[in-house]
Parts: sequence; structure tokens; C-alpha cells
Amino acid sequence: MDLFEYQGKQYFARYGIPVSPGDVADTVDDAVAVADRIGYPVVVKAQVQIGGRGKAGGIKLANNTDEVREHAGNILGMDIKGHVVHRLWIELASDIKEEYYASFTLDRSKKLHLGMLSAEGGVEIESVPDDKIAQIRVDPTIGLTEEATREWVAAANLPAEAVEGTVDILQKLYTAYVEGDASLVEINPLILRPDGSVHALDAKVSLDAAAAFRHEEWNEFVGLESRDEREREAEEKGLQYVGLDGSVGIIANGAGLAMSTVDIVNQVGGAPANFLDIGGGANADRMVDALTVINNDPNVKVIFINIFGGITRCDDVANGIVQAMQRVDLKAPLVVRLDGTNATEGHAILDANKSDKLIKQPDMLNAAKEAVSIAGGN
Repeated sequence: MDLFEYQGKQYFARYGIPVSPGDVADTVDDAVAVADRIGYPVVVKAQVQIGGRGKAGGIKLANNTDEVREHAGNILGMDIKGHVVHRLWIELASDIKEEYYASFTLDRSKKLHLGMLSAEGGVEIESVPDDKIAQIRVDPTIGLTEEATREWVAAANLPAEAVEGTVDILQKLYTAYVEGDASLVEINPLILRPDGSVHALDAKVSLDAAAAFRHEEWNEFVGLESRDEREREAEEKGLQYVGLDGSVGIIANGAGLAMSTVDIVNQVGGAPANFLDIGGGANADRMVDALTVINNDPNVKVIFINIFGGITRCDDVANGIVQAMQRVDLKAPLVVRLDGTNATEGHAILDANKSDKLIKQPDMLNAAKEAVSIAGGN
């Protein structure tokens, strides 16, 4: 469950992490009212779950009511990389002396928590050289001690005036990450202000949906604004789905195969429209649900069904595809790759139910190339 910036800041504030005063606004008049209440100057920020808001014009400084009205009017309804802005965050502007980066996530290979800290914040962490990022791995049975935190901050070469504030925030950030059942917490930038205080100027939080039963307070994060329409529909149908910006719809069985399918579509020059793991129960009803969600995406030009049968039998999948095609009015053709358990039987079922909207391919690479070709390479 990915939170918007304003939700992430509300989440951080619960753990004592200092964030800028502000409030949400859904209209221009709301934005003006918030700005007048908290004082000027303010920053008007688009609330979308995508990077590059600033470059797209979705973050603007406003020094008075007229500027807030102008910026809010321009940003509301803006399309930022396929994400339409329906909500704004209006916050008190901050003076910035330096910008840093801080985050925690899980290092699955080592079964440890991974912390990253850099004196070069305010940019995508991928663009920061590895030697400029101080990492720490935390044993969850021990936790993050103050001594370890201080050593970590020293390794990041932060200036002396930022040390105490950064140590304090990092310990609170770790608590927010662990006790809050997050899979990622990120502050970029973490700022040093001229008065020497350290402050979270942005917030990126991903919560582990599997832990939702422990957190009734998360209900406030689940609303129309918290995910796009495709993801809401998929969640209602119990599907593991992530919406992307491309035109090649993807259905695969198993998260690993689904990720590999996304990768290979990219590698052959295409752009995936989604990640959808249908799991092991690829019966007709589940295939109908999967195809319905993807079919409702107006950007999808082709649907790539990539199945490797293990416990899942390819003949069951083929029957599911055939029945689903009879129940869903498909707008895009299907490219199907079946391999593994009962693949021969599965192919026979598809051959017996030929359709001009169903194209079989013998392997994953050729299927990906065919799907991308149909989509026109995007």
C-alpha cells in the first residue's frame, strides 16, 4: 500500500518525525484557505504517486493568495506521467541549507533491514554514486542502537551541526518502519535548516498490505485517492496487481514469472501496462477477473498471458482462457504462451477454440516480441 506524500507525513508525525505544517486541498478555494491559515510563503504540491512532480510543474512556491490561486488552478487536473492530480498538499515553505537522503527497506537476500543515508539528497537515489551512500544493515532481533546510528551518520559525512538532529530522526524513522509494518520509508530530501534543525521535507511510505489486520488506523489511507482505478478494481477481485504506464497488459502465474514478463517486455522494446500475478488458481472465474481489469485499461493494446505450469496445469488455464473470452468482450488481442504441466493438452484446447483475438507463441521471448509488435512498440 503506497501512501501519498501528505499521508506519509501524517504517518511520520505519529512517530515524532518533524514535518512541515500543512493540509490537503481538493479545490482552489480550499488551497487558498489552507495557505491563509498556515501563513506565507507556502508550497503547493501535487499529490500523485509518481516521481518528477517538480519538473512537470506540480510543485510551486507561492508568496501570497493570488499565487496560491494561480498555482492551485494550474496543478489541479494536471496529468503527470499518466497520473491526474485530484488533490494538493499545501505546506509552509522551509528555508534549506542542505539536503540529505534517508531510507529503510528490507534486504531480503540477507534477511536484514537495510538503511541508506546520503549527504546528497533531493535527487533520485539511483543517480547518487554508491560511494556517496552510507549503508547499514540492522538485525531485526537487535534493532537500531543509538551507537550504530551515530557510526552510520559519521560514515555518511554529514556536517557536525546536522548530526544530532539526523540521529534522532533516523531512530524514529526506524521505529516507524518496524512498528508501522512498512516495506519502505524514505525521506528525500531530509533537510538541514539554517537554524540547525533537521526536518523531513518529503515522505515516501509503502506499507505491507499483509499486515493490514494489525492496523485499523490504516483504514484512513484507503480511499479513492490512494490508488488508481485499475488497482482498486483488482484489489476488490483479490488480484495481485500493480498499474504501470504502458500498453502491453500482462497476466502471469507467480510473482517471479510476472516480474520476468514485465522485464522481457521492456527488453524487447515494449512498455508493460501492469504487473498481474494470477497465482495458482487460474480457473475461468479468476481469468475473467484478470482479463476484466486489464480490459478496462484504455491504454492496453494487447494482453500477454504467460503461463508456466507447475502445480498450475496448462489445460486448466486454457479452459479458463476459453471461458473467459466467451464472458469478456475483449478490446485487445491475446498473446498466449503455455509451457509446463499438461502444456500439450492446453494447446489442444486453444486450437479447438480458435479466435482471431488469440495468438499462440511457443516460448516467452517470441510471445513478448509478438505482443510488443501488436502494441506498436509501446
